[in-house]
Amino acid sequence: MKTILLHIFLLLAAIPAHAQCGIENRAFGSGEFLYYDLFFNWKFIWVKVGSAQMDTYKTTFEGQPAYRSSLVTRTSDKFDSFFRMRDTLLCYTKENLSPLYFRKGADEGKKYYVDELWYSYPNGRAHLKRHALTRKGEHRWSEVEYSHCVFDMMSTFLRARNFNADNIKPGHKFILPISDARKLADTWLTYRGKETFKMDSGEKYRCLVFSFYEREDGEEKELIKFYITDDSNHIPVRLDLTLSFGTAKAFLKAHRGVKSPMTARIN
Repeated sequence: MKTILLHIFLLLAAIPAHAQCGIENRAFGSGEFLYYDLFFNWKFIWVKVGSAQMDTYKTTFEGQPAYRSSLVTRTSDKFDSFFRMRDTLLCYTKENLSPLYFRKGADEGKKYYVDELWYSYPNGRAHLKRHALTRKGEHRWSEVEYSHCVFDMMSTFLRARNFNADNIKPGHKFILPISDARKLADTWLTYRGKETFKMDSGEKYRCLVFSFYEREDGEEKELIKFYITDDSNHIPVRLDLTLSFGTAKAFLKAHRGVKSPMTARIN
């Protein structure tokens, strides 16, 4: 199953990594928690199948100030017989959100695998040390270096929270090179405009709408369509996901420790 939230923003041209990998963080602070309900389309009926939680803290990583963010997604015991998912994503970034470390531990179906990335920036380039524990229990190590910025699912999400769409038009594309422990994906974000979204609870939010795409074997595929609050928090309140075996949705259930007032909420 594609992991939620995941994946999202800023124009990243092929220029030296130190020039654009950092971005000012205005969207969140230490101690923020986001809670989501997960739904799966089962025989034309949307069924709640699990939950997700993301938290972010201020900390240190290898002696330097950093943010630590984790995302845990899990299916309910009732849904496990169809597809079991216990995914944990963890990342450390600099205060300017440049990535430092990423780990994904995925228990999906009857298989478990791990992806790890360590980032460094020698001579203005992005250097990645990569480790994969495969579903067969094999350890694979590699190193690669790029002249442009490279991100992972989690650090991209944090960066996305600080994106400003005031001066762009629907259809605008943002290039986002995202790596796992195996390859660098050809991915980008397309801005789709503004909408008002109504939750099942009756709450309404003014939202910015984006679609996240990947090109593989010459074919473009929309992986996620998501709605983020049109305020300084930029919190995802709804995500539509394309999975290998169907479609899923995630809806914001609760939040605490949000940095700024939720001005996108319509009473």
